[in-house]
Amino acid sequence: MKKKFRRWAFGVAFLAVMIYAAITLTGPHGVRAWKEKEHLIQEMRQKNADEARKIERTKEHIKRLDGNPEEQEREIRERNKLVRPDETVFITGDPAK
Repeated sequence: MKKKFRRWAFGVAFLAVMIYAAITLTGPHGVRAWKEKEHLIQEMRQKNADEARKIERTKEHIKRLDGNPEEQEREIRERNKLVRPDETVFITGDPAK
């Protein structure tokens, strides 16, 4: 009788653990959430790598401009759309824009 009860109790306990595991793994903090977090981590790593490349390009650009004053002036004039007094500017394209 004790053996039968032990087997039955073990079976019930095992079934309860399996049901709990199934509910936990399929719940909001389960495997799906884990995969979503892994995907977000991968996206963030990719963004960080892109930003690091962008920073390196900017550093190289700054280094290139640092040793060349003519290039610095050209860059500043181009960005700010500045014109020297002796220059003539021709605007082409759609005047509405």
